[in-house]
Amino acid sequence: MGSIFKAYDIRGVYGEQLTDELAYKIGRAFATFLKCKKTVVGRDMRPHSQSLFDALARGLVEQGVTVIELGLCSTPMSYYANGKLGADSGIMITASHNPGEYNGFKMCREDAIPISGATGIKDIERIVLDQSFDPPAASPGRIDTHNIAAEYMEHFRAFADFTRPVNVVIDYANGMGIYEGKVLEGLMEIEPLFDELDGTFPNHEANPLHAETFEPLQQKIREGQYDFGIYFDGDADRAGFTDELGNIVSNDMITALIAKAILEKEKGVVFYDLRSSWAVKEVIEESGGEAKRSRVGHAFIKEQMREANAVFAGELSGHYYFRENYFTESAALAAILIGNLVSHTGKTLSELVKPVLRYHASGEINSTVADVEPVFKRLRETFEGGRVIELDGLSIEFDDWWFNVRASNTEPLVRLNLEAKTREAMEKRRDEMLALIRG
Repeated sequence: MGSIFKAYDIRGVYGEQLTDELAYKIGRAFATFLKCKKTVVGRDMRPHSQSLFDALARGLVEQGVTVIELGLCSTPMSYYANGKLGADSGIMITASHNPGEYNGFKMCREDAIPISGATGIKDIERIVLDQSFDPPAASPGRIDTHNIAAEYMEHFRAFADFTRPVNVVIDYANGMGIYEGKVLEGLMEIEPLFDELDGTFPNHEANPLHAETFEPLQQKIREGQYDFGIYFDGDADRAGFTDELGNIVSNDMITALIAKAILEKEKGVVFYDLRSSWAVKEVIEESGGEAKRSRVGHAFIKEQMREANAVFAGELSGHYYFRENYFTESAALAAILIGNLVSHTGKTLSELVKPVLRYHASGEINSTVADVEPVFKRLRETFEGGRVIELDGLSIEFDDWWFNVRASNTEPLVRLNLEAKTREAMEKRRDEMLALIRG
């Protein structure tokens, strides 16, 4: 059972690892741990999300918690509801981009502050395992309902500023992007793909990190005249983009463009995850912002954003974080800001990206490694002349290239990201690094 209590959420195969009975216990444990009184709970479109809600809510109500049932919503909408409705906690029932047999819970404190493995998930697991729940409340809680969609739409549509029509294709991947994307309806001219809710994901995996899942979107873009393509993951807290030619735009390039757009209106701190291109830092600073590196992982980034009151943060995985959504994701706002740029500049997305494509990246390369410590030791010894950064794993920078190597939290994998000033140097260093990593 312990394996479903992960670094950032609770997630497992429904009916095997995650059952309704366990969801009931998690509801009780959540209330026992947080001592919360008002919890917003949203859910995605998976076939078992409703029964998990019923069981989870039963546990919360038994502990005296008022549950605000959001019903179907995207994960960013659940975060917005948490802050907007003044709740002291929130839970989103989703397994994000995982296949349809999975489900899980993303958990927050007040103001959508995430609960991670280190800040509560492991405590909740312990309470479940020990059955050390607080006694049931003398006065049980209740379930109220609230549809947050209209308020979420109104809030984020206010950021649209199009000087000409913006024509897009959106791949909803049969997921909660169908709800997140309602923000864009009437603002953009939309050609939809896979816009019927289906938690079995019949058309393709809802994961923009896998290039092959972009193929339907790329094909559609290439068949017509569109400004760009948008692709939401399963719970719509991430978005991928293609340019008008159907080429995938890497998410760090999108981070740079959004940062530039935001900094034109307000100067401030922008975080970028340490796997991102050098160009992201350069664009932030050229735009008058203060660029700061962050660790990988939404809980770390959100914490750093709050401490610095940052205006924006972007992660290579396609998470885009905004102060306007309580320092959490809004895929719809990311899409609006890219639309604003295309509309205002009169340039295509490929033209906007071109000046930011300054270096050559390897992309993330995974290697199976049984024991990671000797790998890190080898790398430190081999590259001892570089600038060492140990914010997350091991990063070493040189004047003409850099790398980051991180160990996976959940698998026997080492992840390599590398960038150099020329393609030849990138390929040479990449092969050298992989030989060292794989021994």
